[in-house]
Amino acid sequence: MTGSHEFVVVANRLPVDVQVSSKGKVSWDRSPGGLVTALHPVMQSQDGAWVGWSGRADTDLDPFEADGMHLVPVPLSAQEVENYYEGFSNATLWPLYHDVIVDPTYHRYWWNAYLEVNRRFSEAAAEAAAEHATVWVHDYQLQLVPQMLRRLRPDVRIGFFNHIPFPPVELFGQLTWRKEVVDGLLGADLIGFQRTGDAANFLRAVRRFTDYSPRGQSVTIGQHWTRPERHVRVGTFGISIDSSQVDELARSKKTEERAAELRRELGDPDVLLLGVDRLDYTKGIRHRIKAFGELLREKRVTVPSTALVQVASPSREQVAQYKTLRQEVEVMVGNINGDYGSWGRSAIYYMHHSYPQEEMVALYRAADVMLVTALRDGMNLVAKEYVAARHDLGGVLVLSEFAGAADELGQALLINPHDIEGLKSAIMRAATMEPPERRRRMRALRKRVMSGDVQAWAEKFLAALAEDRRAHD
Repeated sequence: MTGSHEFVVVANRLPVDVQVSSKGKVSWDRSPGGLVTALHPVMQSQDGAWVGWSGRADTDLDPFEADGMHLVPVPLSAQEVENYYEGFSNATLWPLYHDVIVDPTYHRYWWNAYLEVNRRFSEAAAEAAAEHATVWVHDYQLQLVPQMLRRLRPDVRIGFFNHIPFPPVELFGQLTWRKEVVDGLLGADLIGFQRTGDAANFLRAVRRFTDYSPRGQSVTIGQHWTRPERHVRVGTFGISIDSSQVDELARSKKTEERAAELRRELGDPDVLLLGVDRLDYTKGIRHRIKAFGELLREKRVTVPSTALVQVASPSREQVAQYKTLRQEVEVMVGNINGDYGSWGRSAIYYMHHSYPQEEMVALYRAADVMLVTALRDGMNLVAKEYVAARHDLGGVLVLSEFAGAADELGQALLINPHDIEGLKSAIMRAATMEPPERRRRMRALRKRVMSGDVQAWAEKFLAALAEDRRAHD
């Protein structure tokens, strides 16, 4: 049975935050996020459907219309959320794909839940898609969907985009189900990654763990699934942000006034350092705080003339490693503030909650130095948001070479976050950089960020997917 939608997005979450009243009435708010922004126009123009979980366990909702999109909720039980999402996705795959910064945990019952939930997503997508539709599957939670969907619907065109890094084969090989994951991804016609290194790692995994031999950026799939043979293209498509919207927001009088007010509330420091992250061990938050603490101890910076604002939005709070990380970060912040703060003046202003975009853009405008110290990151859109907010050509971006954004933002001060001395030197260089160099670097960064927004990213991927269809039809 085929559906009526020419374009179907499959992602772990729906693009809206769903609320269900005590009487069963469903209401929703549109989720903030680049993916929704990028795909919303396509969804509206092609009468698209979006398949995803509502975010509420043990809630079975009928498909509904919201914000010009047809939404298809996939139900998950509380046990499945624990095993598929918190377990296999975020305690097995996430650490494995991020250089094993913390040890992955391997459980067969987690894998079984992952298998079952991917099957359910595949069936929902198969039911929503019209004949010869385009289906775009997103991210590491759904790596088995392309193959499962192809078996159900060999007529559809399937794209897959991995938003996080793909690990080298020496690490990926730890995964008991490595071949199943690679085969799952090879169900797609086009597989996209953030960085060329990620694409290369995947192609090496294909060569190591399957019988296929990639040629260039292509893998030919023969009689195992379909005849005639099918070609899977592997490409690099670095994601971006809605840069013009951030730029417009940053230019508003209200934002400028709020940025000035924030600096006053923080004691008008000479240098304001900023970190904005999900509270995740991949983000290098501890490394950043350690470096700042040492600069204070060495009296290379002092309070209140220098302050660090660290926004760490809550993340995966049921996963054990995240609970531990929060405790460690808060102890570090408390120790530094106890040693170097004074009445009404903190060395570090630590906020463990999320802020609306307007407040974040004002914070970007207020900050002299943006610290992005990720230990491994698919892209890191905060770096791009900071650049898009700095139409004044002020501010300096200190950026980890292990974030995907480093491939594009070479005019940032690139650092190895594991090198604490190097990180301290970069912070000092950023804090004391002369205005002409600041402007030159920021101008170059803005040229890159403003010319390639998230909608252009989506159009580039979908154009490549359509091109492959024409080439092989």
